[in-house]
Amino acid sequence: MNHRVLGRSGVIVIAVAVVLCDQLSKAWITALLSDGRSIKVVPGLLDLRLVHNTGAAFSLLRGATPLLALLSLVVVIAVLVWLWRQQRLPIWQGLAVGFLLGGSLGNGLDRWRLGYVVDFLALVPIDFPIFNPADVAINLAVICFAVDLWSNRSGIRRG
Repeated sequence: MNHRVLGRSGVIVIAVAVVLCDQLSKAWITALLSDGRSIKVVPGLLDLRLVHNTGAAFSLLRGATPLLALLSLVVVIAVLVWLWRQQRLPIWQGLAVGFLLGGSLGNGLDRWRLGYVVDFLALVPIDFPIFNPADVAINLAVICFAVDLWSNRSGIRRG
């Protein structure tokens, strides 16, 4: 039986860690690659390439920064209100909420401050959109929500 839980403060710590990692790495990359060059981190696999993204994932809603900024704000407020009403969360759900909150806030801060999102992680062998740590956190949130849902349905966690 799995009785691991995460309190509100643990969720907030995860979110703050995501935002710090995201914003500090974006500031560093912006200073490092402002001249337009790219850096091969793992040749043939991962490059660092600075892109200013005015859209959402996969270049959806390109140029819709105000709408996406508002959406980020709504998600952050909704998650905080929901979190405020919780005492403790099952571990996977708590991780998911922390990653979602941190990722939404990280990309939201870019949209609110800069008018675009700073992306810089480029997977070389596939034609995949360039992304950032906040995007990774949001995808981790989806995975954690799926694990939480699966563990609830399969009876791994009870009570």
